Amino acid sequence: MTRLETSLLDLLQEDCRLPLEKLAVMTGATVSEVAEAIDNLEKDGIILRYAPTINWEKTDRDRVEAMIEVRVTPQRDMGFDAVAQRIYGFDEVKSLYLMSGSYDLLVLVEARTLKELAMFVSEKLATLEMVTGTATSFVLKRYKEDNVIFTQPKDDGRQVIVP
Repeated sequence: MTRLETSLLDLLQEDCRLPLEKLAVMTGATVSEVAEAIDNLEKDGIILRYAPTINWEKTDRDRVEAMIEVRVTPQRDMGFDAVAQRIYGFDEVKSLYLMSGSYDLLVLVEARTLKELAMFVSEKLATLEMVTGTATSFVLKRYKEDNVIFTQPKDDGRQVIVP
């Protein structure tokens, strides 16, 4: 990977809406070099998509999120990959990670209601033959995601008095 590609990845991760001209100035490359590098990163499957970070609490959309710790029995000759493929195929699954520690997989799921989320766990996830146990934790409030702080501390209006 070139220095230009590495720089572009860092810049695009912070703000994927930066225009090519600004990226060129920031990296010291030409606009055509930047465009070609981004095109190559997309073709190579390094840049998979461009997505905003959304504060859903400020919208009227009903949404429940949970993080589910899943213990599984790996599949013969496939390891955890076959199990993961089966789980990430569900529409409710937004993210899936192989973990070290007391559980095997961490699944971030989203549903419109608590009931829908509970039905997903009890009817789809827990019933998979390779799943040996789950522990579900609900997301109550987001403070920071992808380096974006959701709630800024409020100034309490008091003045600092120094003796």
